[in-house]
Amino acid sequence: MVLPDWQHPESKQGESRDVEAQQLLTHHYWLTNTRIPLTFLDATVATREPIARLSAAPLQEDLVATDIEIKNGHIICVQPAGMATGSESPVADLQQGLVWPCFVDIHTHLDKGHIWERAPNPDGSFDQALGAIAADQKQHWSAEDVYRRMEFGLKCSYAHGTRAIRTHLDAFGRQGEISLEVFKTLQQEWTGKLDLEAVCLVTLDYFQTPAGEQLADLVVEIGGILGGVAYMGPELDAQLDIAFTFAKERGLDLDFHTDESLNPADMTLRHVAMAKLRHDFGGKVVCAHCCSLSAQTPEVAADTMDWVQAAEIGIVSLPLCNLYLQDRHPERTPRSRGVTLLHELRRRGIPIALASDNCRDPFFAYGDHDGLEVFTQSARIGHLDRPYGDWPQTLTRTPAEMMGLPEAGRIGVGLPADLVLFKARTFNELMSRPQCDRIVLRNGRAIDTTLPDYAELDDLVVR
Repeated sequence: MVLPDWQHPESKQGESRDVEAQQLLTHHYWLTNTRIPLTFLDATVATREPIARLSAAPLQEDLVATDIEIKNGHIICVQPAGMATGSESPVADLQQGLVWPCFVDIHTHLDKGHIWERAPNPDGSFDQALGAIAADQKQHWSAEDVYRRMEFGLKCSYAHGTRAIRTHLDAFGRQGEISLEVFKTLQQEWTGKLDLEAVCLVTLDYFQTPAGEQLADLVVEIGGILGGVAYMGPELDAQLDIAFTFAKERGLDLDFHTDESLNPADMTLRHVAMAKLRHDFGGKVVCAHCCSLSAQTPEVAADTMDWVQAAEIGIVSLPLCNLYLQDRHPERTPRSRGVTLLHELRRRGIPIALASDNCRDPFFAYGDHDGLEVFTQSARIGHLDRPYGDWPQTLTRTPAEMMGLPEAGRIGVGLPADLVLFKARTFNELMSRPQCDRIVLRNGRAIDTTLPDYAELDDLVVR
């Protein structure tokens, strides 16, 4: 798949063409003969006829054949394929290639990323990851170190086709001040390219201290999200009460790490849901991981999901990281995937997002900040196929709604042309190869998708 020369950022118009013609070629064109998963279409488009749905067996892939008109960075028309014939505007024939909206990555840890070479996880366990991060943070996490590694992650995300990211930032004491200040700088530098949100990450007992209240005020200053790691214990409800009170007083949303274990006795997710109802909290609440649901009896898990449904909490599943850490024992094959109850949650109408989580650090040794990789691997791990249905929304529309981004994660008339164009024509083709030849459009223009070289960080991470 090749876009016309006029669409590539490196291309230069012929000097003999006048300015008006150049602007026309740059800002108004058609993508024809495309295939869009129906789940991505904005309701005003999805209900139109006669856009044909291509969902016949054996594909079981609900796709639609379309032509897309783009002008001045926005989608101005989505119509059945073949109807753009004779258009005077430039045309790019995608040859039945898939079109996705840009990805929304709602749970990352950019401040931890890309330290594997200097801080590997000795045995791949959760406890060893905690220790390795603590030691690395104490020795290395200056403002420059955090900035450069976070920027590297943003470069990867942007090149792969991500448009919005929420990152958790370790926020104890002085480190919180450093990392949040770095985040503010990056947020300003990436304005117009990536919508960035930050969540403070501490254990919930931190909010029971004066420093915890100061942190809540600091989160307000950066327009962030109040967050933390919930652990079972006699003080859990009191800790949650303080977190909800701080958030309610300051108009903040909440984002918790919950039940990142396979211990069936871990039920912090249930306690978060109960706290939200107890406080009549009107803001958004998101809970991530929720691994222990998969280890509980169906009756216990169902009871927790009842609370989550009643409290209208969004769930973020992180299959890659959980698969890497959970049920890891020396010289023993893992029995459990460590992934939460995706299908059961979905049947209840509970919003579910998938996200990349950690990248090349002690919690997950691999990854490249690629939303497609997250979806592909999650679909394989969690059987999110046959049919794919609305599961692609977990990396697009659903996290965008959780982040309050109404224009992200969908394709529709009037929306920005923030799109990822694939040569693959079906989900099977899409998920069978890495799709390194994808084209990413931001505001209708193709961006440079060259990934940053790992060597950029050698002076920081190579020992």
